[in-house]
Parts: sequence; structure tokens; C-alpha cells
Amino acid sequence: MGAMRRARIVFLALCLGPASRAAGVDRPLTALPYTAGLNPEFMDRKVDPCTDFYAYACNGWIEKNPIPPDQPSWHVYRKMGDENRQFLWGILEEAAAKGQGRTPAEARAGDYFAACMDETAVEAAGDAPLRRELAAIDALRSPRQIAALFGRLHPTLGSELVFGLGAEQDSRNAERVIATVTAGGLGLPDRDYYLSDEPRMQEARTHYQEYVQRLLFLSGEGEETSRAGAERVLALETALARATLSEVDRRDPYKVYHRMTPSQLGVLMPHFDWDGYLQAVGARSARFINVTEPVFFLEVEARLESEPLQVWKDYLRARLADARAPYLSRAFQRAEFEFRGAYLRGVKEEKVRWKKCIAWVDRDLGEALGRMFVSRVFPKEVKAQVEDMTRRIEAAMAERIRQSTWMSEATRRAALAKLSTMRNKIGYPARWRDYGRLELRRADFLGNVERASRFESARQMSKIGKPVDRGEWDMSPPTVNAYYDAHLNDINFPAGVLLPPLWDPRLDLAPGYGNTGGTIGHELTHGFDDEGRQFDGQGNLRDWWLPADAEAFRKRAQCIIDQYGQYPVVDDIHINSRLSVGEDIADLGGELLAWMAWKDATRGQTLEPRDGLTPEQRFFVGMAQWACENETDESKRVHAKTDPHSPGRWRINGVVANMPQFREAFSCPVGSPMAPEKTCEVW
Repeated sequence: MGAMRRARIVFLALCLGPASRAAGVDRPLTALPYTAGLNPEFMDRKVDPCTDFYAYACNGWIEKNPIPPDQPSWHVYRKMGDENRQFLWGILEEAAAKGQGRTPAEARAGDYFAACMDETAVEAAGDAPLRRELAAIDALRSPRQIAALFGRLHPTLGSELVFGLGAEQDSRNAERVIATVTAGGLGLPDRDYYLSDEPRMQEARTHYQEYVQRLLFLSGEGEETSRAGAERVLALETALARATLSEVDRRDPYKVYHRMTPSQLGVLMPHFDWDGYLQAVGARSARFINVTEPVFFLEVEARLESEPLQVWKDYLRARLADARAPYLSRAFQRAEFEFRGAYLRGVKEEKVRWKKCIAWVDRDLGEALGRMFVSRVFPKEVKAQVEDMTRRIEAAMAERIRQSTWMSEATRRAALAKLSTMRNKIGYPARWRDYGRLELRRADFLGNVERASRFESARQMSKIGKPVDRGEWDMSPPTVNAYYDAHLNDINFPAGVLLPPLWDPRLDLAPGYGNTGGTIGHELTHGFDDEGRQFDGQGNLRDWWLPADAEAFRKRAQCIIDQYGQYPVVDDIHINSRLSVGEDIADLGGELLAWMAWKDATRGQTLEPRDGLTPEQRFFVGMAQWACENETDESKRVHAKTDPHSPGRWRINGVVANMPQFREAFSCPVGSPMAPEKTCEVW
């Protein structure tokens, strides 16, 4: 995917994969289907809401929505994402078929989609698209030549090869952009897959080695050579994993900020030609580089010095083939699916071609595609409604800060100052991205992928040394997700996440505030969670807390850590609550803010019961029904290691157990599972 700002501190509402099947329908949609923001059929009223509120709100949805065979999980966000992409399928087919009169966005997105859908051409190419890069790897005569090869390959492969290069705001000078290098190059989901002695992790390593062997064989190596090469690849990646920070450590912004000059980085890694590399990738002007994990780069240096050249050749061939596999012939695609999809995630079937192609168009031409999407489904009235809701939630946060009993006046003023500078972005960018310099060919799919990656890499490199563009988005408008960016201090809500059933203008406000209001509050709260609170209103990494206030915050966060660490995920695995604490704090804070904002929006109104639920109960059922989900056990195990979000059940039950408003709405006796005697509160 080219260079990306992987080191930026960005918090997502929910991490999503590519699109999937919607209710078994496999055809383009001419309009988005409507699902109500609160659906009584999705509830299970036989369940006591005070015992298991998630089951009460979601059991019906869970029963009616089994996991499609091409997915590791199925939840409300993923189903909406699928429906959005089915709608985009129709748009792209029309754009691909049009002759004259296409807009620039239609022409680029349509041609990319048409090339991707030409499976005959992709199959006929076989492994030919790899041969030039494979020949360059074979031509290596010394590890010192690897830097030049990386300079050639990184713009299209990014962190698939050892490390990633990107552009990010300088955490110590948030008005400027600097280069950043991040640890990467591992084919397994997390460092623990290489280092843990758990039987499942050992089994995963065996399967991964077999997968690497298969990739080496498909890329032209003999059977015995491939087997030996796969062993060497696993050994090298294990050494890199041992020097990689854990997911928990990566959440500490101080542990991933080590600003150096290129010459200092050259001293750290004398066997890597950084000057030549930076020039090759278009970052020669970089005066400073954030080296996120110096220990990792020291390990890379040691391996460049000590490993036989053949080890590096095997590794580079494997990483290249792995990164390219989804875009190559069926043999490569099948190998990648059987390991990453079937084995690691428990997926039964590969995705059909159109689903893959739309996901790639969205990735590489997201704002061209998004422009077409927004014009058809996102009216200005909805944008205005969400903007009004956001203002009310911001006002609620200001009130919570003012009312806090555990903050000193100095820290309270600093928190309010940060809140006052927070920006919100609703629906789509104010200025659309220009893809005019991106060359796309209707008969060259992999070439389009590579050119799009190089285009994005060049776009990122061009930012280095320049002022920050605070209007930029990291998600495309059709995306069903949201995020907070600690560097920009802004909250971002693409149009895709502001449609029914998440935000449903046809209903009363209660479900929408419980759902989308909670999401807005969630992202806003990220600015004040255990990680986001370490940045000021301009996005600088700076401690603006008095020591006593910081300690009071840590005690409150520890309450959340202790609570969520008791919740099971699968087998004997529990939530890694030190990884999930930021999301858990944001979930709770978001719903408290949404409740206050809903009460403000409906002040003076007479609210009537509907569907056998009081308005207050509708708020909470609306809140819960965004999180209804099914997931394979295999996918749960991966998420437990890598995902900072708790499972849906605990994102709901864990929140309401801490809210007195919930126990009052459902008359829950103190001591019941959803109304424990001890509760947590941060914001």
C-alpha cells in the first residue's frame, strides 16, 4: 500500500476488514437498504436486561445474522460496510461502462475497477508481475545492496519489507511534518505468535512456515530449496519479533517517539545506506526522522551484518510474494487465503472478485469513490443534524470537566483549553484529493495497484518538512467507522457511519443519540483517555497534567483495567485490558456524554414510550444494537492478541454496568450483574 502514517496516534471506533455478503445477496444495489435504528425483532425479551443486557438487545440479531462463509465475523458495522460496497458496485459498473462524459472521478475509479475485474488477464499473467523484483533480489551480491533494493520496493510494499517509511506530524512540533520509520516485516499477526510457547502459537508457526514454503515454490524455487528457505525466513522474522515492541507498549507515545537526524540513524545502522535509500524513495529532504523503535532497528543492523545473504534473499522473496499474492493468479490467491483467511480467521470461503475490487478501489481512490457516494446518499440535512449533535456532546464534555471533583483547577483549565481547540469533521473532506497525476490503465491491474501505491508514497513524502494539513482525512467517505487523531486533535466521522441503522433520522432521538451520539462521544473521549491525554490541543506530546491529577486519572483507569480484565473472550483467554483500556474508557465516556446531550436536545419535550420501551430504555437499546455480532473462535483469538477493542458483548455490558442511568432505566437491583456495587468512572 505504499508509505503510510502508521505511527500516528489514531483511535478507531471499530476496526473493519473488507466488505462481505449482505443477507446472501450478491448483486449491485441501486439504493442502500433501510434498517431501523432500533429494531425490536433483534431483541430477546426473555432475557433479563439486568443480567445480560447485550443478550437482551442483540440475541435476535445474532440468530438472524450468521457469519457469511467468506467472513471471520459479522456485525452491524461490517454488514453496513457490505451494503455500502454493494451500492458502490453499481456505481463502479456504471462508471466502467461509460464512454464519453465521465467525470475525472468516474474515469479513474471505473478504469481501476474494470482492470481489477478482468480475472482472465490476471490469471494469464501468472507470476510474471513478480519476475522483475525477483530478479533484483537474486542479483544482490551483498547485504549492503539491500538499501538500494528497499528504495525501489518500499513505495509499493511499505512495511511488508522489514520496516515502513511514512510522514507524520512531529509529536514535539505539531505544526511540521517529519519522516517516520516503523517496525514491520512480520508475516504473523503479532510478535507473540513468534515468541509464545502456547500450543496454538506453536501450531501457527508451523502453518506459517508451510505457507512461506508454498510462496517460495510458487515464485520459482524448487521444493527442497523452498523448504529450507521457509525455515530461514521464520528464524529471521523471529529475531525481528523479539526486538519489536508489544501492542501494549506501542500505546505509549513516549516509547514510539525517538527523533533523529538521518546521520544519527546512519550511526545506528551503518550497514544500511540511509542517504541513498531516502533519496530513492523521495525523502532526501528529511531533516528529522522519528525512529519509533530503535531497538528493532539495532536488531536489523545486527542481522544485516551477521546473516548470510541467502537468508535475506529468502526473506525478501517471501515478503514480496506474500504482499503481492492477493493481486496475482489463483494459485497465489488460494495460498494466501488458506493461511490468512481459513487457518488464522476461520473463514470458510474466499471473497468473490467484486468484493475484493471494490475494497481496493476504496483503498487507492477512496476520495474519488467517496465523492460519488456522498452525492447520492448523504444529504446536507443529515450533516447538519450530526453537527448539532456533536456540538451538544462537546458541551456535555465541557460540563463533565468543570464538574470533575478529582482535577485541580490548573489541569481543569488545560483540559477545557484542549477541548476548545478540538475540531470535528463530518461526512467528507472540505477539499477533495486530486488524483490527476495518477496514471491508470484499463488492462494492467497489478500495474495500477503499484502505481497507486507509488502515488500515495510520493504524496506522503512530499509533506516532509512542510506545515501540517489539518484538513486531511485518513478514511474515505463510504467507510463505516470513525476515529480520533491525537496529533490533529480532531474527531472524524465519514458519511458511511452516519446512515441507518446507526443514525436514523426517521426515529425519535433516543436510539440515535445512544448509538451515533455514543460514537461521537467515544471519539471525543479519546482525546482524554490514557493515551490521548498526553497530547495538548495542538497535537504536541506534552505533559499538561499536575502530578496529583495524573495519579488520580491512573487510579480511575486502573478500575477499568481491573473490570475488563475479568471478561472472557474465548477458550481460557481473557481481554488484555491493558491493551483495550483506551477504547474501554472511550466507550464509557462516550455514552455518558451522549446521555447528557440527548437530555439537552429533548429538554422540555414530552417523550412517549415506543415498542414497549420507555425513552430511556430506547436510548440504551439503540446504543447496544450497534455492537451485535457473531465471530469465529479463530478470529477471536487473533483479536485478543492484536485488537485494542473489547468484544462487542463487553463493550455493551461493561459500559452499562458503570452507568447509574441504566440501572434506573431498567430498575436493576444493586448487586445484579448489570448493576454491581462497585463501578468505575473516568470522565
